[in-house]
Amino acid sequence: MLGFAICLVDVLIKVSGSEKLAGDPRLVPYKSNAGNLVSAFSYHDRMSGISIHDEQGSRDRPYDLIVDFDQKKIDDLLGALDLKPWLGHRPVLAVFAGLQQGATTNIVTGDAERNVGQRESLLAAGAKRGVPVVLPTMAALEKSRIDGAKLSSVAPPTLASVAAGQGGEAVLVGQLVWVDRELGWATQWKMDWQGRSYRWNVRRVTFDEAFRRGMGGAAQVLSGNGDPQ
Repeated sequence: MLGFAICLVDVLIKVSGSEKLAGDPRLVPYKSNAGNLVSAFSYHDRMSGISIHDEQGSRDRPYDLIVDFDQKKIDDLLGALDLKPWLGHRPVLAVFAGLQQGATTNIVTGDAERNVGQRESLLAAGAKRGVPVVLPTMAALEKSRIDGAKLSSVAPPTLASVAAGQGGEAVLVGQLVWVDRELGWATQWKMDWQGRSYRWNVRRVTFDEAFRRGMGGAAQVLSGNGDPQ
């Protein structure tokens, strides 16, 4: 039941694009009865194909819970929350995420050997919110003379040009700065969409959470649900 409740919130946000549903107190009664909205569920063995060893055949073997929700019930619930499914075209989001840790700066790319963990995390965050994501290649950044130190000052048309070359239809720029005293990343996100500029930030978080906030805010904007939190 706990898994159903967690999945319900993720699905409502993914279907509507409204990140503001995270932590919404109106969801409390629905989360406690999330099983009534489930049409099917299953478990996926994350070690499928790996020979059983030690305790991995019993209590320590990890599984993913996969939940299917009833479409009409989800649509009706969104309606009760004054929201609607995001059924229109979901623009491909080109993400330029700059990382600064001490004197070291770089940008998360789609093909560099470094920042593999950040790349996987960023793409996973996009999938979690139903936003298709592309990342710049090293060659594209070099050609446009874009690096981590200069990212914040790059003109929007230049970023849009690089994004278009990767199939991006919208641009999201993030600056993640590691703060030792806070033991976390201070992050600023910005994007321009349909004639408006949007800015949001978060502090004292892991890069995984920073990327989730970035993707969630972008989904909020692209789906027409207002300003990011």
